[in-house]
Amino acid sequence: MEDLVLKTLTKYPMITAFVVVGILMWVASIISKKGTNGRLHASAIAIVFGLILAYIGGKYTGGKKGIADVELFTGFALMGGGMFRDFAIVATAFGVRLEELKRAGLPGVVALVVSIALSTVIGAATAYAFGYTDPADMATIGGGAVTFIVGPVTGAALGVSSEVIALSIAAGVVKSIAVMILTPFVAKIAGLDNPSSAAVYGGLMGSTSGVAAGLAATDPKLVPYGALTATFYTGLGCLAVPSVGYLLLNALFG
Repeated sequence: MEDLVLKTLTKYPMITAFVVVGILMWVASIISKKGTNGRLHASAIAIVFGLILAYIGGKYTGGKKGIADVELFTGFALMGGGMFRDFAIVATAFGVRLEELKRAGLPGVVALVVSIALSTVIGAATAYAFGYTDPADMATIGGGAVTFIVGPVTGAALGVSSEVIALSIAAGVVKSIAVMILTPFVAKIAGLDNPSSAAVYGGLMGSTSGVAAGLAATDPKLVPYGALTATFYTGLGCLAVPSVGYLLLNALFG
């Protein structure tokens, strides 16, 4: 029976990958609700699980694809690849209407532009300080500081190494988790008690998962407003960082 189950799971790796992710999300949601009282969102816990599994998979096989190097979990190579990433970005963009962005008002738009520019500058400056002086590498890590989606999109567009793309993802994950955890604690100071401030906050922080989770722990009614501008943040970052951001960095450091 055990051999039959293993053969079936190995034969259909994509289904296996979805099942494993579903189980991880289920466990993460239980830990979030009962272990942290909702303060730490399930997606943050699931991300940590994923990073641990990737590390274990890489050490176990000596390969370069993390858990996907284990025969039973080869489906993760496709599930975590560029195709699904780009699909998620496009699906997010199609789920938002321009008319809704206008309702966030001028402050929300200004917050989007300023925050993307500031995050890119901080990320690029950090990359330069650690020896990554190539403009493409700086733009990729700067994109990671925007979100963990913008980083790999920028890296793929500019043809940087997988090491740099991994660093950009790490930067975005750290930012997302930090926003999830800190939002409830700074909510009072930041005035997060109305839809307008939540929309501006979403534009400033940018991480959709981080903002949504943080506002959910603060006041669930504010989540749609913060997530609205945060969703556009990722899309705008994917357009601006590989183009305008890279061209400016190349002009300065190329």
